[in-house]
Amino acid sequence: MAWWFWIALGAVLLVAEVIIAADFYLVFFGLAALLVGGMGLVGVALPAWAQWLLFALLAVAGLSVYRRRWKSRLSQVDRELTPDLEGEAGFARDGIAVGARGRVVLRGTEWDAVNGGGDDLPAGGRCVVTRVDGLTLHVRSES
Repeated sequence: MAWWFWIALGAVLLVAEVIIAADFYLVFFGLAALLVGGMGLVGVALPAWAQWLLFALLAVAGLSVYRRRWKSRLSQVDRELTPDLEGEAGFARDGIAVGARGRVVLRGTEWDAVNGGGDDLPAGGRCVVTRVDGLTLHVRSES
């Protein structure tokens, strides 16, 4: 197969990883394709079956050796960037019924929130963060 096929395949896989957030799987297939394409570019001539075999071996090796390590490092960075908001008090911008979604103001910023408490939150009512799920706060009435 032509070296440019592998370079194009690698680029498509890396772009797909970014666009669809494939949980850090496609990056290894993309890098493996780029390596196979790079070998062809510098003149290493392999039959098509050997190129596919090398691609598969590089992708599986990358997945098994590096994925867990890289993903844990990226997850640590995410945790460090997310402030610890549990237990913080804020107030509801609008009224939020029990189990409903709404907006709360906390530390001068508006957040998406879910009322997980047993009481409705009136507009302007104080609330406490019980859990953080990404960029959504789970709150309950402070009283």
